[in-house]
Amino acid sequence: MPYVAWGWLITPEELRSWILAETPDLLAVNKPPHVLSHPSKHGPWSSLVGACREYLGQARLHMPSRLDRETSGVMVFARNRATASRLQRAATARRVEKTYLAILCGELTAPCLVTQPVGKDERAAFAARRWVREDGEAAETAFEPLAVGGGYTLARVRPRTGRMHQIRVHAAWLGRPVAGDKLYGPDPDLMLEFLANGFSDRLNRLLPLPRHALHAASIVFRTHLGREEFHAPLAPDLAAFCRERMGLREIPGTARGPLP
Repeated sequence: MPYVAWGWLITPEELRSWILAETPDLLAVNKPPHVLSHPSKHGPWSSLVGACREYLGQARLHMPSRLDRETSGVMVFARNRATASRLQRAATARRVEKTYLAILCGELTAPCLVTQPVGKDERAAFAARRWVREDGEAAETAFEPLAVGGGYTLARVRPRTGRMHQIRVHAAWLGRPVAGDKLYGPDPDLMLEFLANGFSDRLNRLLPLPRHALHAASIVFRTHLGREEFHAPLAPDLAAFCRERMGLREIPGTARGPLP
């Protein structure tokens, strides 16, 4: 697991351990946090798509969905044009269901649906930051608390639209930011500090985790073949946080059983 200054250099053995499903048409992988989804200048094994291409011996793979570097969880790669087209048609027709698990700061005591529009935060020093604004794009996110402990909430989150940073923006707007979020947590300038100095002692004091606690637990494509669904167990670092900081032994409301 060679972790270097610019990211994670994937090994073939690691990649094989992340595979959730492999068929002639697709590859589903449980992406760890800190792994880049997109190609990188540091070579094919420095990104998930590059490593998957090398593993499969294919020059091209299609990504009908993708995850931020810090977000863990399920990603699906289509191995041919027909599969890519089938999954992309489902996405275009909004026949894709995504479910995330998130650890939120504070206690969320009841389910809620956030329908606030999201757009560019023009006041932010970090160009990619988004926020709630009246003239933003329509966005809907459903939050369902599963367990509360230690001042945190483990929530099931279902985005009904796909805006950039949508879950993290809506969680912060609720006053329940995703734990470990450098951009939407206690100080948005923490992201700039992180980019300049890495995960410093100050960030360690201000944030409960070195990455935002967001995990893509499942994705379902409703296509002419039926429900094509893929599930990823909770990432080990978030499972450890649930055990050690929240006192949980399992994820309530799921069939996952005890935390790994």
